[in-house]
Amino acid sequence: MNRGLLLRFENLVQLRGACRQLRALSSRKVCGAPWKPVQLSARPVGSLLLHPQLRQKDRSISAALSQCRHLATKEETKKKKKKIPLMRGEVEIRQKMTVEELAQAMGKDIDHIYEALLYTDINLDSIEPDSILHEDHVKMIVQKSGMKYKSAKLKEEKERKNTDAVKRQVVSYPAVLTPRPPVVTILGHVDHGKTTLLDSLRKTQVASMEAGGITQHIGAFLVHMPSGEKITFLDTPGHAAFSAMRARGTNVTDIVILVVAAEDGVMQQTIESIQHAKNAGVPLILAINKCDKPEADPERVKKELLAHDVVCEEFGGDVQAVNISALKGENLMVLAEATVALAEMLELKADATGLVEGTVIESRKDKGKGPLTTAIIQRGTLRKGCVLVAGKTWAKVRFLFDENGKAVDAASPGIPVEIMGWKESPSAGDEILEVESEQRAQEVVAWRTYAEQQEKMKKELEVIEAKQKEHRLEYEKKQQKLGHLTWRQRKAVLYKANKHVMFSRPKERTEMDENTLSLIVKGDVDGSVEAILSILDSYDCDDECKLDIVYFGMGDISENDISLAEAFNGVIFGFSVKANESIKKLADKKGIKIKLHNIIYKLIEDLKDELNSRLPPTVLYFFLVGEASVLDTFSVTVGKNKIPVAGCRVHKGLLDRKMKFKLIRNRDVIWKGCLSSLKHHKDDVQVIKTGMDCGLSLDKNLEFNIGDEIVCYEEKEVQQTTSWDPGF
Repeated sequence: MNRGLLLRFENLVQLRGACRQLRALSSRKVCGAPWKPVQLSARPVGSLLLHPQLRQKDRSISAALSQCRHLATKEETKKKKKKIPLMRGEVEIRQKMTVEELAQAMGKDIDHIYEALLYTDINLDSIEPDSILHEDHVKMIVQKSGMKYKSAKLKEEKERKNTDAVKRQVVSYPAVLTPRPPVVTILGHVDHGKTTLLDSLRKTQVASMEAGGITQHIGAFLVHMPSGEKITFLDTPGHAAFSAMRARGTNVTDIVILVVAAEDGVMQQTIESIQHAKNAGVPLILAINKCDKPEADPERVKKELLAHDVVCEEFGGDVQAVNISALKGENLMVLAEATVALAEMLELKADATGLVEGTVIESRKDKGKGPLTTAIIQRGTLRKGCVLVAGKTWAKVRFLFDENGKAVDAASPGIPVEIMGWKESPSAGDEILEVESEQRAQEVVAWRTYAEQQEKMKKELEVIEAKQKEHRLEYEKKQQKLGHLTWRQRKAVLYKANKHVMFSRPKERTEMDENTLSLIVKGDVDGSVEAILSILDSYDCDDECKLDIVYFGMGDISENDISLAEAFNGVIFGFSVKANESIKKLADKKGIKIKLHNIIYKLIEDLKDELNSRLPPTVLYFFLVGEASVLDTFSVTVGKNKIPVAGCRVHKGLLDRKMKFKLIRNRDVIWKGCLSSLKHHKDDVQVIKTGMDCGLSLDKNLEFNIGDEIVCYEEKEVQQTTSWDPGF
């Protein structure tokens, strides 16, 4: 038995030694001392108690361990416990502050924030310490706490250096300047013969190639005169939709030839063309076309133009007037000589050296060549390899083409040229500038993109601030109305007011509203798309059918357009573009409408038809079928109900049970609907003719009076038409 007790004591001693070793390890890790293993010995318990040095060493280790533990716990507590700064006066607030962040900024605990939120319509059960508070609620809490607030300053972004490209200074050295061809813009009303005139000057067949005989976008051509002079002509559209194109043509031109038909006289686009020329400060030459027709009256045209400050030379003005026939080629050389003479008076010269400057007249996308631009060079000489910047895109010129599609090596000032090599299509009217390298071009584009974003952000910020002010005023008005109530009463009132919203949350719409027409617009060139969008901007009938432009761009119809049309339940309108067979099959499979046109007014007419199809039909009273007078009234019992019956005689037309009826009493219509029964004697009949008696009852339990009139009529639904007037 003593032997067993000794073994148990020996085990206890070993356990105590192991514990002592662990304590020493932890204390030495804290204190930085190296660890050494402790040798265990199986000596009797009595021998351990007889060594006071060992017991003293054990006590010192325990004391050191407890002291280190105390220090470690104190340091961890200091790290975990953050001092809340006590702020008095102003509290710095920012957007999207949480409850906990606001409490720290105010030097208060979270319970104080909860208490302040009782004065709002916020549901406190949904608020957690990390919940984001609205800015208005943050300001209200600060004010309720007797403090002032100030907005936190945003980190000021380092001001970016302006790296934009600019035009060169104008050089006035005569030795540098060389004569250049005049840029002449042909303006006038639609179908007054502008393209036919240019066709006769170029001896080509442009007019026959135009869709519907109407110019759809600007054409730039270089015409060589028999005398050796060169003239650059811009043929602008005369259609009402292309006002922006005409304005763009006059901004880069030197001379305007105003074409007026001798039999039509001054028209709407004629007046607009005169205004464009005046705004640009460009001299005019009057070409009175179609003088070969019997009804032509050139003198009437000249007199009509006097009302618009266009005074011809024979009336003492400075405008040359030439009577021509573009179709037969009469007096065209006289017109050309007048243009050359005016150009010589203007002494048109340009600097053909240095960096290139020009203007984008038109831009389009070619399937094989990519983005292409038609441009007029104004300074410098454009060659292959030049790096150009226009708008927010740039190009390294790969090829140059003339108006006939023939490749050329260079283009001097005043020469129209088509440029290939753009990264993206620039907008028509953009300024073209040559830069030193591709890296410089990328810097310019990056700066312009950044400047546009900054301007956009500035405008958006103004809108946001205005909306916030509006919402704040609305919230303050609501608070004033509920200011006399306790927070529980206020919550009850708000709950009742918003109950219908809470229990009738609309499901996410999977389909667009039937009364909305979504459009995808594609055009051949930038100017055509611009013209279509300007027409759509005049749409003012949203109360009838909303018009939503989902996407617009240049190029042929693609799969992406089909996907957009499917997503928005839209219609694709294409102007002078194509859709290949695979695209058409895909559109048919998905039920997408693709409407392609080459004439703009036909596109607008088709668009109006599509709008009309979205409008609900209107019910009209087509014609009177018959009339009957009530001669007697009685009632019939059917089950437990008594049904009023009128005894009538037809005195006009007939009564057809399939038709609509109305009951007239003292000239007032008191009922409209259908008959529940129509009888002749005791037989159910379908039709009662003139002079016959009948008994009838209505689909509504309504009492009859003797002398009432029963009118039978036919209803017809008629399709509504949109009241939108695009202006042509």
